[in-house]
Amino acid sequence: MENFPIGLLALIGLASFRLTRVIVYDKIAEFFRSPFLDEIIEDGEIYITPKGKGLRKWIGELISCYWCTGVWVSAGLIGAYFYFPKIGIPVILIFAVAAIASILETIIGRLLGD
Repeated sequence: MENFPIGLLALIGLASFRLTRVIVYDKIAEFFRSPFLDEIIEDGEIYITPKGKGLRKWIGELISCYWCTGVWVSAGLIGAYFYFPKIGIPVILIFAVAAIASILETIIGRLLGD
């Protein structure tokens, strides 16, 4: 661990960023969030609240918090890299490239006024 390359840290960081956003915000993961979260609309604002009690509520609280989810996603990606590299490395690369693409798209969209 003492020789953890900075480039690998950057790749896992980018992958963690993108996968966390998929879980917490993206529509594609809505089916995963819906058993654990309620959307409440008040005065035109949308609020997300955990459903139920116990484990269901705990998972809802976890996936409604970007920072909380990010910690667990990061731990999972690092674990996958070290313990299951044949799967972990491609997953990390895919999400890292997707993160770079989404960051570039956001920057270009803002520069062009989209």
